[in-house]
Amino acid sequence: MKDINYIKHLNGVFEQFSKDSRLNPTHISLYVALFQIWNNNFFKDEFYINREEVMGFSKIGSKSTYHRCIKELSHWNYLLYTPSHNPFKGSRIKMYNFGTSTEQALYPSRTKMETSTGQALVPINKHIQTIENSKNLNKRQILENSNSENEENHLASILYQDNLKTSSDKNYNDPL
Repeated sequence: MKDINYIKHLNGVFEQFSKDSRLNPTHISLYVALFQIWNNNFFKDEFYINREEVMGFSKIGSKSTYHRCIKELSHWNYLLYTPSHNPFKGSRIKMYNFGTSTEQALYPSRTKMETSTGQALVPINKHIQTIENSKNLNKRQILENSNSENEENHLASILYQDNLKTSSDKNYNDPL
């Protein structure tokens, strides 16, 4: 299986991921880590993995989560996982090809991803003005009016407020 196109494979598997509601981010992270190891092994039909290495690549911290996710990916036919039960050998992985074939499409109208010789047109989206919330508008006007009238008095009371009760009329019976 050396004719794997990296980009086409990832596009194909991500399309499959988007359709599969069983998957969570841990499954996807684990698959991407395994795909990278497969790439490092030159897309061999089968390769062996080290659990600690895969857990590090996929950022999975729990052995039970790792084992559950890799078994589910195998059960859901994203890959074939054969555990070795031998820490010195490593488990065997066979990845399935989700990319498109390198052969020419016989029926171009049936392909999912078609290309065009023309220039792609991108729509121009004008800025959409937001409608102001009338509830908050009233609050803003009240706040602006109260700030202009009582700003000096309020500021003076905040600056000279005795929060530590250091004045001479301190009650020593108050709890600390």
